[in-house]
Amino acid sequence: MQRYSCFALDFIYHGGQPHSWSDLTREWSFEPLVLLSLVATACIFTIGLIRFRDQSKKWKPDRRRDAIYFACGWFALFIALVSPLHAWGRVLFSAHMTQHELLMLVAAPLLVLGRPLVIFLWALPLSWSRRIGNLGKSPFVGQAWHCLTIPLFAWLFHAVALWAWHIPVLFAAVLRNEVVHMAQHLCFLVSALLFWWALIHGPRGVHGYGAAVLYVFTTSLHSGLLGAFITFARTVWYPSYVGLTESWGLSPLEDQQLGGLIMWIPAGLIYLFAGLLLLQGWLLESELRATGEQTATVP
Repeated sequence: MQRYSCFALDFIYHGGQPHSWSDLTREWSFEPLVLLSLVATACIFTIGLIRFRDQSKKWKPDRRRDAIYFACGWFALFIALVSPLHAWGRVLFSAHMTQHELLMLVAAPLLVLGRPLVIFLWALPLSWSRRIGNLGKSPFVGQAWHCLTIPLFAWLFHAVALWAWHIPVLFAAVLRNEVVHMAQHLCFLVSALLFWWALIHGPRGVHGYGAAVLYVFTTSLHSGLLGAFITFARTVWYPSYVGLTESWGLSPLEDQQLGGLIMWIPAGLIYLFAGLLLLQGWLLESELRATGEQTATVP
C-alpha cells in the first residue's frame, strides 16, 4: 500500500512527467483506448491466423513470415504508445521525435508487410466476413480504396500530415491536450500505413517499385529538410518544453536540435534502406520479366 502511495505522490508532484531514470521506469502509459486497440488487434490476428492455417487451402510458408512482420510492427506500436517512451516525450522533444519515427518508419511498414486484412476477416464469423467482403467489392468502396492507395495521393497525404503537425501552434496543442495528442499519433500512423501500402501493395504491385523508389527518396528529402530546419533553428520553436528538459541535462534548444537530428539522420537512413530494398525488388522483377519474354520468343 505504501509503495502505491509513493507512486501516486510522485505522479502528483511531477504531473506524470519523468525527470529521472527512476521516474521513467515507472511511467508506463495505460490509456484504455490504446490498450484496447492493441489487445483487440493482437487477439483478432492470432485467431484469424490459426483459422486460416487450419481451414484454408491457400496456407503457404510466406504467411509465417507475414505473421512475424505483423508481430514486430505490433511490438513497435506497443513501445511507441505504451512504454515509458510515451511519457518521456512529454519532457523531451527528442523523445517525442523518436516516438513518431517508430510509428511511421518501423511500425507502419512492418504492419503493411504483414498483410493483416485477410487474416482479420478469417477471425470473424463467416457471415460477417462475407458481408465485409461483398462491401469491399462494391464499386464505391473499391474506387475509394483505389484513390486512397494511389502512390501520389498517399505520398502527399503523408507529407502534409508530417509538416502540419510540426507547426509550433499545433504541436503546443498536442502537449496540452491528450485528445489532440492521440489525433496526432493516429494521423501519423494512418498516413504512414497508406503511404507504405501504396508503395508495397499498390495498384501495379512489384512493377510499381521503380516509381516507389522515387516516392521514398522525395519523402526522405522533405522530412530531412524539416529535420534540418529544426536542427539549425536559432530559437526554440516548441516553448512547451522550456523548464522540463534541464533535468535530463539538456537545454530546450539542445533538445530541439537532437530531435531534429533524429528526424534527419536516422530516419533518412531508414528511408535509404527501404528505397534500396524496393529498387532490388524492381530490378529482380524486371530481370524475371525480361527472361520470360526471351523464353517466349524461342521457337
